[in-house]
Amino acid sequence: MTAVAVVVVNQPAQAQVSQVTKVRLNPTPSGIEVILETSDGKPLQTFSGSYGQTFFTDAITTRLSLPEGKLFRANNPAPGIASVTVAPLDANSIRVTIVSNAGVPTGRVSAGDRGLVVSVSPTDQTAIQPTPSLPTTQPPGSEATIPAVPTPPTGEIPTVPSQAGVPSQPTPPMREGETPTVPVTPTVPAPQVPSTSDRTTPAPDRERSLEIVVTAEKTPENVQDVPLSITVLPRQELEDAQVNSLNNVAANTPNFSFFRGSNPFPFYSIRGLSNSNFLSRDPVGFYIDDVPYDYGFFLDQNLIDLERVEVLRGPQSTLYGRNSQAGVVNIITRAPTNDREFQIGGSYGNHNNRSAQLSFSDDIVRDRLFFRLAGGYTARDGFTENTLLDENVGDRSNLTGRGQLLWTPSKEWNISFNTTASYSDNGATITVPLSQSDPSKIAQDFDGFSELSSNSQALRIAYGGSGVRVTSITSRRFSDYQQQDDADSTADDLLRVINSFNSTVWSQEFRIQSPENANQFRWLLGGYFESRGFNVEKTGLRFSAAGAAGFGLPNGGEDLTSAELDQTTYAGFGQIDYNPIEPLTLTAGLRYESSTTRMDRERNFFPEGSSSPLPLGTTFNDVEENSNEWLPRFALEYRFGSNLMAYGSVTRGFKPGGLNFQTDSADLVRYEPETSWSYEVGLKSSWFNDRLIANLAAFSTLSDNYQVLLSNFTGSVSNIVNAEVRIYGVELEMRARPVVGLDLIAGFGYVNAQFTDYTNPFTGQEFKDNRLPYAPEFTYNLAVQYRTANGFLGRVDLNGFGTYFFEDANKLKQPPFALVNARIGYEGNNYGIYLFANNLFDTEYLTTAFEILQPVGTYGDRRTFGFQVRANF
Repeated sequence: MTAVAVVVVNQPAQAQVSQVTKVRLNPTPSGIEVILETSDGKPLQTFSGSYGQTFFTDAITTRLSLPEGKLFRANNPAPGIASVTVAPLDANSIRVTIVSNAGVPTGRVSAGDRGLVVSVSPTDQTAIQPTPSLPTTQPPGSEATIPAVPTPPTGEIPTVPSQAGVPSQPTPPMREGETPTVPVTPTVPAPQVPSTSDRTTPAPDRERSLEIVVTAEKTPENVQDVPLSITVLPRQELEDAQVNSLNNVAANTPNFSFFRGSNPFPFYSIRGLSNSNFLSRDPVGFYIDDVPYDYGFFLDQNLIDLERVEVLRGPQSTLYGRNSQAGVVNIITRAPTNDREFQIGGSYGNHNNRSAQLSFSDDIVRDRLFFRLAGGYTARDGFTENTLLDENVGDRSNLTGRGQLLWTPSKEWNISFNTTASYSDNGATITVPLSQSDPSKIAQDFDGFSELSSNSQALRIAYGGSGVRVTSITSRRFSDYQQQDDADSTADDLLRVINSFNSTVWSQEFRIQSPENANQFRWLLGGYFESRGFNVEKTGLRFSAAGAAGFGLPNGGEDLTSAELDQTTYAGFGQIDYNPIEPLTLTAGLRYESSTTRMDRERNFFPEGSSSPLPLGTTFNDVEENSNEWLPRFALEYRFGSNLMAYGSVTRGFKPGGLNFQTDSADLVRYEPETSWSYEVGLKSSWFNDRLIANLAAFSTLSDNYQVLLSNFTGSVSNIVNAEVRIYGVELEMRARPVVGLDLIAGFGYVNAQFTDYTNPFTGQEFKDNRLPYAPEFTYNLAVQYRTANGFLGRVDLNGFGTYFFEDANKLKQPPFALVNARIGYEGNNYGIYLFANNLFDTEYLTTAFEILQPVGTYGDRRTFGFQVRANF
């Protein structure tokens, strides 16, 4: 005889399908709570039971709409609990499955303020086999204990009962390893509308959970289970902190710095490794929806409609297609939805600072084909007055649009196509003499410009079967950059810088890996191909007659270099994770990468008034450079319990060699590959039922043939040489929710990045023990935020930086400083109104500094303030 027991939680008697948008886990003294948050906050109708060591709850007229994928799974989330899985059961129902380590679990189901709460306790009792009974109707907030029931007899094909507007459907036959469905006959409750207090008042214990699910290691998992140093910014935090640029991302991430200011080329660093040598490959991998982004001039992106940002510190070579020596910034935008969703927002402030954003998503074919459109516009006037031209300079504007199409022909297949287009007009680069006391005024004869146009397309095909997952990502990205600026930073017409670049990158990544429910042994194999055509239409300086005389040239004109570089990368990579015993995980990974660069290059001088160029320097035709490297990774992870984990890793890092299109010397046209060994140990912990999370990491990196970019007599970059470098440091991150509504977020990073063996081969200057450029000694971030049940929001952010230098000699530097941002607002059911202030105390700080005729620099953004509105429909 088959015995069943069920619980029904009240739901309005209608056929509207609820969307589960978030799953949170809350360990309790007796077991675990699984919290399902729905988009409408309404209670769900459920049918529950247990068999063997498994408790399950089926929610009907419910779909899973998680940003991280089609399935939620957590292994060993609490003492006595082996696993928690939330997955689709069919097109309009989902199943929560909780497996205990031993004994028959008991569970209860209750309506939460945002959806459903499933609470389970592992026991060692003998299975109870009661007589089948009809479900009972429970009011919101009530709960009932579910006794255990055995597995239904093989061959039974139960049906999901019909309800108002929903026809009965036979449940498909079970596959091997599938959780059985229990036949039930529910009582449909009368319609009920949740009260205002039910909607707005959070349940204290559940709302204190700080769990965040990420896909940093190519599978959904709790960030606390990822054995590396990672910072995650989920959607709500991105909105609360007004994160819409890489500069904002870095401000919330220890040991990640992004120096933007008025310079159209942003410098950045993670753990001391920067793009100061911007003629070689970027040390950090930037991804937006699987599309790799590179090169400083092309990173000026307005980040819109974001779901999550993951910043991984340390070399990433065995899980990602493009190898990254310093880390990865993985940006995930919001996915298309099955139900109509419309969002709009805008802001206005001082300096004519204005912005507008919108997004719209809906289904085309229910449960099969969906789309999402998003757009953003930002603009402001310049912060700087050009007294010579009698106008403000440095105006900025950006227009970005994105379209996504998602097709799910079956529960195993997920096919998406994304396209993005962006245009930025960033005005002149405002370089100010460092001897000048007021950086808000300049006197320059030329108001320059910098313009970036880019577009990208990506096709992602993913298959998630019961035994294997397969992913293919094909992407193309085109970028075009045009710039002219005053290069001498004076009122005299002496020098102008000219840059015109475009780049087309095609990439293909292919991964095959173990299924999401793999436990003791997990594996991944992948391949990567990239073809990059980088076209230097022209780069150089324009000399006036006076400028030419100052540099000993016979007459004025343009000294321009043009080049075509074709770069091809092939790579194979893989990683395995093995649990020989329950608390221990061993990881081994390996990557082989082959990189080839070919170049044609010439340099000419175009005299004023003449149409015939004069060849300069050396012309290179079909020059080639190859780099090949094996990159191993080894890691160990040990769990001391569900709330404490220690890990350690050793990883090989790599930046390929290449060809320098700026040099005139055949001896210097090739530069050597840069390699490193990185060592990291860390602790990850959570306390007080996940109300406090504290993570600590310590690292050390030894870099061989560190690539150094040098300038020539005009101040322009020209040569690349190599040095030896040692880097070490720590990162500490903490998140706390001591009471409902109050969030405390803190991060601290320290890095000591020094040359250990480096002498400038042209000047003979020794720079041993000097600090690397663009590597702040420390960074810190602190956010205090309070959100009340009646809609009030207040937030204050503090971001600090230690001393950092701008060149190898360590003569040009920025002393320590801190920035304060503040925001207050009121939030209703589907709208919000806010006041904000960024750089509240109008702190002045340098973002770049260099020497052309005299030491000059660019400064960070001034104080801005204004109001913001948003609405959801």
